[in-house]
Amino acid sequence: MSSQGQRHKQAPVEPERTDGAALSEPPLSSSGETGDGGAATVSEQLQKLLVEKQELTDTLVRRQADFENYRKRVEKERHHERHRGVEALIEHLLPVLDALDRALAESSDSAYLEYRKGFELIRRQLWETLAKQGLVRIDAVGQQFNPHFHHAIERVETTDHAEGIVVGELQPGYTFHDKVLRASMVRVASAPEPESARRSSRDH
Repeated sequence: MSSQGQRHKQAPVEPERTDGAALSEPPLSSSGETGDGGAATVSEQLQKLLVEKQELTDTLVRRQADFENYRKRVEKERHHERHRGVEALIEHLLPVLDALDRALAESSDSAYLEYRKGFELIRRQLWETLAKQGLVRIDAVGQQFNPHFHHAIERVETTDHAEGIVVGELQPGYTFHDKVLRASMVRVASAPEPESARRSSRDH
């Protein structure tokens, strides 16, 4: 075979760019798309994950707030139950306190002086215990009658006090944490009727 025949079988030479760089095509992704399309897909997936993360975070915050509200509600209910239990106990102890007060008022005989000291000590200890729990005695004598705190069982005609002033207390009243546990039983001053009104009443 001649050298001329061998020249005809040589592979054709690719043309070169004028700037010296080889011609190339943009790379394809595994799906056949260009690299720019693959980057857009990754960006969309990242955005979706960020949205899901925010939704989970918001849900967690709401759950934490719900749990905190539940905890506070349970604690409030427990406090209320304890408060009501103490209130009920104090209501049952008030007659004991009344009995001690009556015993101290009546035992003025010197023969019972030692017993009186013992009653005074018991009474003081009981009162201090109840006061620490929130029991307060209602101030009645000398105060203007207040139906929220005083229960009037008698009106006393007098000129020594203004009308409506509490002049006597038959049974003390108490409040427990600003709630009236028992109203004071009192006598209330009343202005005397005019003499003319009295004569008219006697005539009839």
